[in-house]
This record gives sequence, structure tokens and C-alpha cells, in this order.
Amino acid sequence: MSATRTAPVQAAAPAPTRPAATPLWWIWLAAWPVTAVFVLSNAATPLYVLWQHDIGFSKGTLTVVFAFYIVGLISSLLVSGVVSDRVGRKPVLLPALALGLAACLIFGTATSVAALIVARLFTGIAVGAAVSAGMAAVTDVAGPERKRTAALLASCAMVFGAGLGPLLAGVLSELAPAPTTTVFVVEAVVLASAVLVVLRMPVRRPESRGQGAWIRVPGVPRGNGRQLALGIAVFAPGITATSFVLSLGPSLLSGLLGTTNRIVAGAMAFAMFLAATGVQFAVRQLRRRTILTAGAAATTLSMVTLAVAVHTEAVAALILAALLAGAGQGTGQLGGLSLLNAGIPPQRLAEANAALNVGGYLLAGLLPVSAGYLSDAVGLTSGATVFAAVLLGLAVLGGLVVLATRREVTDPA
Repeated sequence: MSATRTAPVQAAAPAPTRPAATPLWWIWLAAWPVTAVFVLSNAATPLYVLWQHDIGFSKGTLTVVFAFYIVGLISSLLVSGVVSDRVGRKPVLLPALALGLAACLIFGTATSVAALIVARLFTGIAVGAAVSAGMAAVTDVAGPERKRTAALLASCAMVFGAGLGPLLAGVLSELAPAPTTTVFVVEAVVLASAVLVVLRMPVRRPESRGQGAWIRVPGVPRGNGRQLALGIAVFAPGITATSFVLSLGPSLLSGLLGTTNRIVAGAMAFAMFLAATGVQFAVRQLRRRTILTAGAAATTLSMVTLAVAVHTEAVAALILAALLAGAGQGTGQLGGLSLLNAGIPPQRLAEANAALNVGGYLLAGLLPVSAGYLSDAVGLTSGATVFAAVLLGLAVLGGLVVLATRREVTDPA
């Protein structure tokens, strides 16, 4: 009688376990470094009138100082997006925060135009890293299931920080000692807290290093160019409108109100970016095409209102123009980031974010500087009117491009 042998029963392989979703509070916390850097980005806005008085420089020079921020930012975007996608978010964010701390030191002790230029340059470099690596880090922490939430929080972190900076500077410069120093001490503490967040942030190093040059004009993968172009078409006019308010808004306010109160200038900038934050939460459930169209419309109305404000000397119209400019930037930014988050793989996302911001900030650097020098030559009223007419045309063009394009901005079912 032969023994029967039974084949051993192999245990079924355990099903792969999905990694636990990151807690929502970590997604909010991951956006904090973006907010911290953007607080610095506009903290100097209400203080320029003090530096103009103490150091002595024209409106044209003022817009050049502002433009060096754009130079630093775009230079950073040529590197930070690619480097972040290849070596990780933290190796880009930590040096950027260190540059932000250096900018605080230079701003707080500035006694020359050269010092202001260097501080603005360092600030621009830090901001370039924040809008590429920082925003991509928020998406990484959120995970693939919460890309739309990540786009909303990253975008709101940017505009809220951009508005909080001038409000803090305006209030502290009026009420605290050392009006051009105190706000930068406070901002240094804010940036230090952001360093701690980045050190603990749950993001991994990328698995692949990618291909191509490390320093290059940032772009998107083949097939995603139209989404990028649509985002730029609306985001660029929107951020250019807010850049004008930041650079020449205090001069317009002082002319209309006959006051150089820095709390008023800071409050107007804060209200503008508060509108940019609030409108994003209001429209977050709408289709991307609707969001982008609304952004173009808001920027268009902002420029109409700006022209009315400078010709009628109406403060209320100027404030409304600032609020509409904020709404235009906020919706354009949210729509552009949502398009990129939906279609760009994680290993190219920081570079795509950089490409969107290069397109936006190029225009935001050129037009306000031109308006500043034109205002020196022909007066602030005429300079602002020409600026409004040019940007109005670009905003209308961006809206028409969105309306004419369907497939690239259609939300998935």
C-alpha cells in the first residue's frame, strides 16, 4: 500500500496594503513654508515710502527695486523646479528659507538702494523655490487622492502670506519702534518656524533623477503644453495687476488721500490678497474652465476700475480695483495649478509649477516697471491709465483663449 502524498498548500500571498493617508493637518502644515516665504515677499511694500524719504529715490527706481525681486524669482525658477524634482523638496526649501532669513537681516539694516536690491533679490530666489518646490511638497504630502485640495491650499497659502506681509509691516511700522526693522524681526521668527516644519515634513526623495540639463527654462511633459498656456493666459494678467498695486498702490493712495499712513497701504494690500484667498474657497467646486474665465473677467474689471479711480480720484474705486485684482490672481492661480496637478506626474510637478510662475512673473516684472518710469515722465494718472489699458487687453485675450478651448480645461467625469 503506497502512501499518498499531497502537494503542500501554499498560503496566499497577502494583498498589498495601501499606505495610510496623511492626516489633513499635515497638508495644512506643509503649506506653512509657502505662507512664511510669501509674508516676506511683500513685507517691504508699505515701507518704501520711508526708504524713499530716508535714502531718496524716484518712482522709477522704486519699481526697479521691486523688479529685482522678479529677477531673483525667475532665476530661481530656472533651477529650483528641476532640482526639486530630482533631489527632493527639502534640499531646495531649506536653502531658500536660509536666504529668506538673510534678506530679513539686510532689509532690517538697509541704508542704501543697493541693500534694498540685494534683499529683494534674495527674497525673489526664496519665493521661486516656494512656488516650485514648496507647492509641489503640499501635493506630495496630500497624495494622489487629494490633488485638488492640495492645489487649493498651496494657492491660498501663497496669496494669504502675500497679503499678511504688508499688513504686518504697516501696523508694526506705525505702532512699534524701529519702523523699518521690527517687521523683519517678526518675519525671521516666522521663517525659523517654517524651517522646523520642512525638517519634519513627510516627503520622500524622488526615485528617479530625470534627464536633461539642471538649469533650463522650466517646462511640462509633451502633451501638457496647452494646459500650461491656458494657466499662464489668465494667471499672468492677474498677478501683474496685484504687482502694480503692490509697487505703486501706496503712491496712488498717498496722492488720493493726502496721507502716507502705512497701515492704510498695508491694509489695502492685505484686503487684496484676502480677496484672492476667499475667492478660491468660494469657487473651488466649480469647473476649471469656469474658474479661469472668472479670473480673466475679474482682472478685466479691475483695470476698468483702476482707470476710473485715477481719473476721478476716488479712493473707493481704487480699493475696489485692488480687490478685483486679488480675485483675478486668486482664480487664475487656482485654475492654473489645478490644471497642472491633474495632468502632470509628480516627478515633473515642481518644474511645471515653476513654468507657470515664470510665465506669470515675466509679465508682472515688465509692465509695472514700465508703468513706474512712464509715471515719472508723464504723471501717475497717465502712467496708470496706460498700464490699465494694456493689461485690460491682455486679460480679455486670456479669457477668450479659455472660452475657445474646451478639451484641455474639461474636468474629469
